Amino acid sequence: MLRSDNSKVTSDHLSRRAFLYVRQSSLHQVIEHQESGRRQYALRERAIALGWAQDQIEVIDSDQGQSGASQDRAGFKRLVTAVGLGEAGLVLGLEVSRLARNSTDWHRLLEMCALTDTLLLDDDGLYDPSHFNDRLLLGMKGTMSEAELHMLRARLQGGLLNKARRGELKLRLPLGFVYDALDRVVLDPHAQVQESIRLLFATFVRVGSAMGTVKWFRSQSLLFPSYLDAGKPTNEVMWRALDFATALRMLHNPRYAGVYFFGRTRQRRLPGGKYLRKYKPMTEWDVVIPDAHPGYITREQFETNQRQLEANAAAHGADRRRGPAREGPALLQGLVLCGRCGRRMTLTYKNRSKGLTPLYYCWRKSEAICQSVHGGVVDAAISKRMVELVSPLYIETSLKVQEELEKRWGEVDDHLTRQLEQMRYEADHARRRYLTVDPENRLVAAQLEADWNRRLRKLEEATTDYDKREQSRATLTDDDKSKARSLARDFRSFWQDPKTSFLDRKRLLRLLLEDVTLERGEHIHAHLRFRGGAVETLVLEAPKNAWQLRKTPEHIVQRIDALLDDQDEWQIAKMLDDEGLVTATKHRFTGSIVSRIRRVYKLRTRLQRLKDQGLRSADEIAERFKVGRAKVLDWHKQGLIERHRYCNRWWLYQDPEPFASSLPGLPEHIKRQLSL
Repeated sequence: MLRSDNSKVTSDHLSRRAFLYVRQSSLHQVIEHQESGRRQYALRERAIALGWAQDQIEVIDSDQGQSGASQDRAGFKRLVTAVGLGEAGLVLGLEVSRLARNSTDWHRLLEMCALTDTLLLDDDGLYDPSHFNDRLLLGMKGTMSEAELHMLRARLQGGLLNKARRGELKLRLPLGFVYDALDRVVLDPHAQVQESIRLLFATFVRVGSAMGTVKWFRSQSLLFPSYLDAGKPTNEVMWRALDFATALRMLHNPRYAGVYFFGRTRQRRLPGGKYLRKYKPMTEWDVVIPDAHPGYITREQFETNQRQLEANAAAHGADRRRGPAREGPALLQGLVLCGRCGRRMTLTYKNRSKGLTPLYYCWRKSEAICQSVHGGVVDAAISKRMVELVSPLYIETSLKVQEELEKRWGEVDDHLTRQLEQMRYEADHARRRYLTVDPENRLVAAQLEADWNRRLRKLEEATTDYDKREQSRATLTDDDKSKARSLARDFRSFWQDPKTSFLDRKRLLRLLLEDVTLERGEHIHAHLRFRGGAVETLVLEAPKNAWQLRKTPEHIVQRIDALLDDQDEWQIAKMLDDEGLVTATKHRFTGSIVSRIRRVYKLRTRLQRLKDQGLRSADEIAERFKVGRAKVLDWHKQGLIERHRYCNRWWLYQDPEPFASSLPGLPEHIKRQLSL
C-alpha cells in the first residue's frame, strides 16, 4: 500500500535542507524555453508545502546550459556530495532527466539517497528510495529517461544519414568550396584561391611528400589562402605561409576530388568523459558519392595521392614503407628489403674517415639483428648499373626535365604576379576606406590608417622579393642549350658530377627500380626488381671487416714459412723488405713483426727446424763430450764443425759425433767410448 506524501516526510527530513536542482540542456533552451525554467524554480513551493522553511531550500542552478551526459556538471557533483554527507532531506527536480541522463548516475544517486534516508520529489510526486515500490518506480523512470535520449538521438542521426545518402545534407566545406544560391557546392569564385589549391596538388605530385610541398611553397615565398568563415564566398581572404597541417588535411580530403562523403570518423567515449575520434577506412564510410560536385583533382589522382602518403609514413605498420627520397647519401634509402625475412631494412650512417657511410640493417624491437649490409659496396654497384642502363635514354629525359623546369618557373611567376595584384587591391581598398572616414572620428581613422600602412608594408616586401627572384632567374642561351644537350648524351658525367645532389640521384633511380633485396653470405647478392617487372641479380664481393683488413695475406705467411728453413727472422724481414713487400697495414717488415706473424699462425720456429736437422747448442755439445764450451767454439774456428744462426746472436752447431775421434783435445775416455 502506497503512503501519502505527507506521511513520508518526518521530522528528521525537515531538520535537513532541501536541494532544488535546476538544469536545461543548452543555452538556447535557457534563453528561448523560459517556461521550463519557471516550472523548475516553482518546485520550491512544493517543498514549502511539505514543511521546509524558505531558508532551508538551496537552489543549485550552476549546470544551466549543460547536457545531462556531460561529466563536468559541478552542480550535480555538489548535490551528490550533500546527499552523501547526509545534509539533504529532500532533493527536488522537475523530472528524472534533469538529475541524470544515464542509468549509472541515476542509480548511484538512488543508492545514496536510500542509505542517507533522503527523499526525492519531481513533478509527479514524492518518493522514498528506501522503500521498494518507490525505488522500483524511480528505476523505471530513469530507464525510460535514458531510452528517450537514445531514441531522440537515433531519430536525429537517422534523419541526418538519410539526407546525407541523397547528398543533400549541408556540411562544412573545406577551403576552396562554397555554396551557391541554390545550395549547390561550387568552386570558390576567387581565382587566386583556386590557383593556389591546384598548385598545391600539382606540387605534391612532383615532390612526393606533404612536407616537401610545404618547403617548396616557402622556398618560393608563396602565400596560401585561408578565411575564417569557410564555405562562404568573401573578398576578405587571409594569406599566410602554408603549414604542414593544412597541406596534409587537404591532401587527405576527398572533397577536392569531387566526392561527397559522410561518416568518415568514429567516436568513442573515454572514462574521463572525453571523446576519442578515429578515422575509418574509406570502405566503412556511411556515405560515399563520387562526382557529386566539381573538384580540383580526379578521383584516380586522389587515390594515387593516398597511396603515396601511406608510403611516406615511415612508422606505418610493422613493415616500414619506402618513404620519399631524402637528402642523405644512401642511394637505396627506402628501397631495400631483407633477403632472409622479407621485411624492409632500416638505414643508418657510420661516420668514417671518408665521410658518412650508409649501413642497411634488418632489426626490430625485442629481436636480434637479422643481417646488416655495408651500403657503400651496394650503392657503388647499383650506381654503375644505373649508368649502364640509363645512358642511351638520358637525352630524352633531360630535354623533358628542362621543359618541366621552364614550365614550373612560369607557373610560380604567374602565381606571384596574381599575389601581388591581390596585395595591391587590398592596399588600395584600405586607402579608400581611410579616405572616406570622417576625420573627426580619430579612433576609427587611426585604426584604418594603421591597416593601410600594414598592407603597404606587405606589398613592398612582396615586390622586393619578386624583383630579387626575377634578377636571379637563369636564362639559357643557345650555347647553353647546346652544352646541355651534349651533357645529356653522357649520363655518366651527370651522374658522377659532384654538383648532382643525392636527392636527384635517388629520384632518378626510383624511376627505374621498384626495390632491391639484399642477402649477405660469403658474397652479397643484390636482387634488383625493376618497374616493368624485370629482375636482375648482382653478386658483389663482401667488404672486409677491420680484422680482415689487418690480416696478413696468405702468400706472405707461406713465404715466411719457407724462409724459416734457412733464415732467421731478422734476415727474413730484410729479404721481404728488399722484395718490396709490406704488411697489411702498409708498414715495412721488421724482425719483431715477422716473429709476431710466426706466433699468430703457429709456424715452427727456426730453432725447432735446426734441432730437427740434428744441430745442437754449444753447451749441449760440451756436456756430451765432457769438454769446455770454449773448446766447442775453438772447433768451429778451426773449421771442424759448422754452425747456423737461429736468432739475432744465437747459434746452433753441427753434431760432431760421427767424426768425433778426429777432434783435437777430446779426452781419452770419451774416445774409447766412441770407439766402442
